[in-house]
Amino acid sequence: MIDVLGILVAVGLGALFLSPELHDNPDALSGTQVAVDVGAGALACTSLWWRRRWPVGVALVCLLLGTVSTSATPAGLLALSSLAVHRPARPAVLVTALWLPSVLVFAAYSPTTGPIAVVLFVMPLALAASGWGMFIRARRQLLWSLRERALRAEADQALHEDRARVAERTRIAREMHDVLAHRISLLALHAGGLEVRPDLPPAQVQETAALLRVTARQALEELRSVIGLLRDDAGKDLAPAAPQPTLRNLHRLVEEIRVAGGDIDFEMNVVGVDDVPATLGRDAYRVVQEALTNVAKHARGAATRVRVAGAPGDGLRISVRNRQPVPAHGAATLPGSGAGLLGLQERVALAGGTLVVGHDGTGDFVVEAELTWRP
Repeated sequence: MIDVLGILVAVGLGALFLSPELHDNPDALSGTQVAVDVGAGALACTSLWWRRRWPVGVALVCLLLGTVSTSATPAGLLALSSLAVHRPARPAVLVTALWLPSVLVFAAYSPTTGPIAVVLFVMPLALAASGWGMFIRARRQLLWSLRERALRAEADQALHEDRARVAERTRIAREMHDVLAHRISLLALHAGGLEVRPDLPPAQVQETAALLRVTARQALEELRSVIGLLRDDAGKDLAPAAPQPTLRNLHRLVEEIRVAGGDIDFEMNVVGVDDVPATLGRDAYRVVQEALTNVAKHARGAATRVRVAGAPGDGLRISVRNRQPVPAHGAATLPGSGAGLLGLQERVALAGGTLVVGHDGTGDFVVEAELTWRP
């Protein structure tokens, strides 16, 4: 539709350009010249149909036809403007420069005008058409660039949100492993105590059953909370994280395992324990919790020694050591996911610390971590 409208506009303007040559000029064009002018103008206007596909070729064709036709001038101007819109500035400038010899040739060919008059009339129009086309091209490129930037910014924002969401869900999964594995290991310890001591007094059996019930309920509540977070819609913000453990909570952690029958020798010698950063305290707590959970899973009943020491500037040192017992015939151990120590290594590495896990020369299994504590 736009191409048809452009052709019609070129035809109308071509007729206006040709009319003074026929009626208002004492040196009128001959019949042959009029026929050539009209024919060349018609060809120039028709060629505008292909100005988008071949802008340079159409502009040159109209330029050549304009050397013998006044009515082809408007079509040439439209073709020149289209060339400046659809191609870089260099070909548009070259074709614009060719308009000067073209109009001089037309001035020599036509008896109705002189070279100065035709240059002063046509060249400003050619420059205006070329400049307007370049302006439109620059504006389109600017809008395209702004659109691309907006799309890129939206994509970056979506990627940032996705990464933040994945990181948050990964954090939740790690917390679920740390907390839930600990609760289940306590359940196993309590149940193991009932299994190896079937002759316990009824009051002690009742107390152990109550501990099993409380621990199981806590595990279910924590599991329900985490699953609820993971089931949130992707577009919704995740719920605030539950209060995180600190270094002072280690006493409660050790006491829970002792109540479940664990043999733990615990000692904490930390200077300025109240000044321990929350992140450092949480990391230290998780290191001890994961180490004791592994003891409950793979070395049930083994004597375990836990040492935590440190000071601002000296770092925080954690050591969990247990003797590997010889498993009794038919004894069962809890299965491991294989992700606990890997997650622990990642946690310690992100905190800028070091972690050593494995057997030492005495046969003990040791988990030792050193965390950075900047004053």
